[in-house]
Amino acid sequence: MHEPMARYPSLADRVVFITGGGGGIGAAMVQAFHHQGASVAFVDIDDAASQALCRELEAQTGRSPCYRHCDIRDITALQAIIEEVSETLGPIRTLVNNAANDDRHDWREVSVDYWDERMSLNLRPMFFTSQAVAERMADAGGGSIINFGSISVRLALGDLPTYVTAKAAAHGLTRSLARDLGELNIRVNTVVPGCILTERQLDKWIGPEDEARIQQHQCLKVRLTPEHVAPMVLFLAADDSAQLTGQEFSVDAGWG
Repeated sequence: MHEPMARYPSLADRVVFITGGGGGIGAAMVQAFHHQGASVAFVDIDDAASQALCRELEAQTGRSPCYRHCDIRDITALQAIIEEVSETLGPIRTLVNNAANDDRHDWREVSVDYWDERMSLNLRPMFFTSQAVAERMADAGGGSIINFGSISVRLALGDLPTYVTAKAAAHGLTRSLARDLGELNIRVNTVVPGCILTERQLDKWIGPEDEARIQQHQCLKVRLTPEHVAPMVLFLAADDSAQLTGQEFSVDAGWG
């Protein structure tokens, strides 16, 4: 953590489920919720990184998050893990739909199979995780679903049309579910990260010249990292944001 985060008493012992929690923004959120005293469960496909994160947090606090390997394209497996977590830890009160993949692709080369596979990763799990947690969440008194959008939608970025389409749809899903689930006291919001400099982004897409260009666009001339996103997610999960739903919250240093 770069700086100490605000403490939210309502998050103590709360069951939190995060997709893609093994690295990048997801790992920062696992750490942040864990240090709030929440009972954190997360899925990922990177066993080495996820298990190392669990060991690190256990060394720090004497307790470990619950990690399960899962390819979220397999909805049956994903929902089975949600069922297991709900039976073991209790009803999930916070769901964070974080996992995604923004591999670049040429629109000329997109096949039907590739399109469907990208949607099965970047969009479909958001709905089916929400469906899987909603009834227990409602029975427990309500909760918070946090979907991840992307600044790429607002900037109309090229070279990743399936990703941008899926993220645009995620914004619509948030608004629709906020209406449907509001009567169950379930809030649904979207977090919209800017250009977050994760290890993956730095390894694959962003060099020093790109960083300089990005900061020219940002109002705040800062280097955005996963730890800058986690505080917003904590706030939207906590009871302090109990009246907020159907909204988009940007963490982009003023670019979007």
